[in-house]
Amino acid sequence: MTPLAEQTRWMDATDQAALVASGQVSALELTEAAIERIEALDGQINAVTMRWFDHARAVAAGPLPDGPFRGVPFLLKDLWAHYAGQTLSNGNQALATAAPVSTQDTVLVGRFRAAGLVTLGRTNSPEFGTVPTTEPLAWGRTRNPWDPTRTPGGSSGGSAAAVAAGMVPIAHASDGGGSIRIPASACGLVGLKPSQGRISLGPFRDETALGVELCVSRTVRDTAALLDAVHGPGVGDTVIAPPPTGPYRAEVDRDPGRLRIGMLDHVPRGGQLDPACRDAVHAAAGLLESLGHHVEPGYPAVLDDGAAAASFGTMWATNMAMSIRRIAEQLGRELGPDDVELMNRAQADQARHATGVDYAAALAAATSFRRAVQQWWADGWDLLLTPTLASPPLPLGSMDNDAEHPFAPLVVAGGFVPFTPAFNMSGQPAISLPLHWSADGLPIGVQLVAAYGREDVLVRLAGQVERAAPWADRRPEMAGG
Repeated sequence: MTPLAEQTRWMDATDQAALVASGQVSALELTEAAIERIEALDGQINAVTMRWFDHARAVAAGPLPDGPFRGVPFLLKDLWAHYAGQTLSNGNQALATAAPVSTQDTVLVGRFRAAGLVTLGRTNSPEFGTVPTTEPLAWGRTRNPWDPTRTPGGSSGGSAAAVAAGMVPIAHASDGGGSIRIPASACGLVGLKPSQGRISLGPFRDETALGVELCVSRTVRDTAALLDAVHGPGVGDTVIAPPPTGPYRAEVDRDPGRLRIGMLDHVPRGGQLDPACRDAVHAAAGLLESLGHHVEPGYPAVLDDGAAAASFGTMWATNMAMSIRRIAEQLGRELGPDDVELMNRAQADQARHATGVDYAAALAAATSFRRAVQQWWADGWDLLLTPTLASPPLPLGSMDNDAEHPFAPLVVAGGFVPFTPAFNMSGQPAISLPLHWSADGLPIGVQLVAAYGREDVLVRLAGQVERAAPWADRRPEMAGG
């Protein structure tokens, strides 16, 4: 690699933006450095599936907005994030083949542009973001830079792998059941799931999708600064999080005070927890205690209720059926058996056998669950500490489609990610921090969950933890370290 590509490879987005702002490096030079890293590294990883390099060069050479990330190279996840003039496949073979061009930006993509980010292309995503791995039939498997035989997580696995390998400092990610936090844990990154309604999903999706969007990054300050740049409602939004009292970037350096933190160190409703993940939570609890916080066993009792998982499944399957309908409308034809992966067809079929009353009952159960979960924070707790995942990153192929058992990938997924979906249902903000590594060198994240609307508390504590136990020097050997 050229000296600039090497020099900037492990710089975070904040430092790269400072290079451009000071005139030391041009936006085009940063773009070329990132392109060089992608071309050198992605053959090992398969994170970047659509490359818009000529477009990115033109954007970087032009009059960029004077935003906080002016000139910083960036990647968009290949899931629902329309970028005018470019294609989007949602990890689906039919869309990848047809390659329809988006006619307008989503609200969030427009805000990414206004922040000055230069988008180089799209990152791999499982079809429709269904499973917590990134191995779509349309684009092939993305490999974890820490161990190429392991998953980078999902559904934002392509973004996480690209950032973890040092291709770009920050990348778009979205989270409908853990898909920011899961790959952040698997790849040793920071992954903040914002509160529902913090960032607009307009104009094509709304809050019923359970999803939220932001990024994966290597530093807390990058995540906080990007949240500052993109938060807020769009036209027609009906769920709107309360506005912050100040910039999130300023919270990174603030003292969080003494917090009361509950610790969950087992899988609710039973299930296997890898000892390394339990060790990660206990080590994090010890670190938090050393920083002056009070940590004790405790968590919302409703997390033990299996009915909530059933409601999530009903809503997830219905959203899948709607996704397939949208794609059929976009392509102007019905989707056949070869157009949608087996597990997603099975979910859509399941939803078609449900009634409107079944879906209404699931929504009502989700509302009851949300109120019961949030009551725990209202009763005097500040944060909940959990593992992010139930195990280190799984081997690739663990969630492959199975013709005899169409729901088998989802069963494996449920055992892998028992700690994240609840907080999509409750709408609360949660963050995964890279605080632990297994004996064989795999990243293991821990999750912190705050009350609804309190990203400020999460960012404040995450900044304190990052200073006390920095992770920036931990780099995967596969990608050249």
